[in-house]
Amino acid sequence: MKRILRRLVKAVLEWEGVSSYQVNLALVGMDQIQELNRSFRGIDAPTDVLSFPLQGGSRVVGDVVICVPQAIAQAREFGHSLAREMAYLAVHGTLHLLGYDHERTEERAAMRAREELFLARFGLTR
Repeated sequence: MKRILRRLVKAVLEWEGVSSYQVNLALVGMDQIQELNRSFRGIDAPTDVLSFPLQGGSRVVGDVVICVPQAIAQAREFGHSLAREMAYLAVHGTLHLLGYDHERTEERAAMRAREELFLARFGLTR
């Protein structure tokens, strides 16, 4: 699974025109993601994915952390495969590294469109 997610992250970066990058991908449990969420966002609760962009000059550098148990629960809730949910979270986290956000309605729509485009390119439609 992790190998496929790495390929997907690489593809998203290349599709976005990024040629120089260093992205770490971590798959973690509920306790780990909750600790990261508490430490870095001040939210004492688990979440599905966190992104940590770092200063990399002209390179995209950062970490994408996916909570596997949360992904399993969400895949069940949304009625699709775990592979599709994990891919969605990897794409979502990578887009955050690139500066995409979803706080405002128009940002959310733009980010969602990119997510679905990239998942479709990888054959992971709903």
